[in-house]
Amino acid sequence: MPRTPTCVLTDTSPARTRDGHAVDRFVEIGSFTKVLTGTALMRMAAAGLLDVDDPVERWLPTAPPTGITLRHLADHTSGLPRLPPGTAGRDPYAAFDRAALHRLLGRLDAVVVRPPGQQEEYSNLGYAVLGAALVGAAGASYEELLAEHVLRPLDVREVSVRPGADRRLLAPGLFGRGRRPWTMDGAILPAGGLWATPRAVAELLVRLVIERRLGDPAPSWQTAGPVHWHNGATRHASVFAGARADGRWVVVHRLGGDHEETDQTGVGLLAEDAPAGS
Repeated sequence: MPRTPTCVLTDTSPARTRDGHAVDRFVEIGSFTKVLTGTALMRMAAAGLLDVDDPVERWLPTAPPTGITLRHLADHTSGLPRLPPGTAGRDPYAAFDRAALHRLLGRLDAVVVRPPGQQEEYSNLGYAVLGAALVGAAGASYEELLAEHVLRPLDVREVSVRPGADRRLLAPGLFGRGRRPWTMDGAILPAGGLWATPRAVAELLVRLVIERRLGDPAPSWQTAGPVHWHNGATRHASVFAGARADGRWVVVHRLGGDHEETDQTGVGLLAEDAPAGS
């Protein structure tokens, strides 16, 4: 059985790679994209371009009043379901383009499954709506606002929406038979469609969580005690990135394999040399 191509980076060792999965090749990062979207929200709020408690309809006028704010979308308390309606099949997000999101916004009040602010429920749909709201507030594309408010201030370059124009940039093995990536450059992009090198994921983790170059970590980060972390999974790739308050951090990216094993590997590495009982 072939081994799963894996890249591991930690604060104490150089990258460990297998089967040609290198730190400088672009890979899918799935829901780790939400970290950048949430950071963009907080940066735009700090710049006075919006308020995190703005209602969705302020920036997306086709949406009816629902009580959902940008903060609700960012911290997964919007009451929206995990996935857009009709998401299914081998390429589940292909039909969820910007026109589909526009149509959905007009009936957003019928899509919510509970009142906003009551309960946390992880929502890719919520981050698609948040990304659209940021675009409305910025008057620029998602790619442009991300570069202006997040990537350039952090001096992180190896993040892209469509790196596949030059496949030499992509991790080997990603485009074998039956291994086409999901279509995620439409409305779902702010929730999980970015590509990056494992090296860039590590730079983002360190500069956002440990060094805090852009202020406190955005609400898109998951927390477990003193640990900030986020993961991501697509059809053929998964990533885990986490950092402890004492500065230890780890990034694991795998092509293929079970995403839960990726998380377990990252958590195990993050726990190494931790004090007993921590």
